[in-house]
Amino acid sequence: MTDAPLPSTETADPPPCFQAHVFVCCNRRPDGHRRGSCAAKGSEELRDYMKARAKELGLVGVRINSAGCLDRCEFGPTMVIYPEGVWYSPKSRADVDRILQAHLVEGGRARELMLSERDVLPPKV
Repeated sequence: MTDAPLPSTETADPPPCFQAHVFVCCNRRPDGHRRGSCAAKGSEELRDYMKARAKELGLVGVRINSAGCLDRCEFGPTMVIYPEGVWYSPKSRADVDRILQAHLVEGGRARELMLSERDVLPPKV
């Protein structure tokens, strides 16, 4: 293998398929699990609503997907928007509307719904 740089056509990443990719945790754990689960907290309904609202708003280049466990169960329902990697915890349709408008329409943030560096899980023992 050589250390020579690849030609520029081989080093450039392909263009992204989406301008924004939203992953909504829809993981379901058994009832009574110590960490809970986003699906038990209503994430599937919120995901469905978000998909419908994004379509109604005419958001182009936005993909909203279900995700398995995003490992922030205690703060659920949780979602993350890429390419920025911004995490949110929407609890209602109004929260979803706020996130769509602030983040995906206006390009800002719904700061009051964001998970931050303060929202960390307790250490596993």
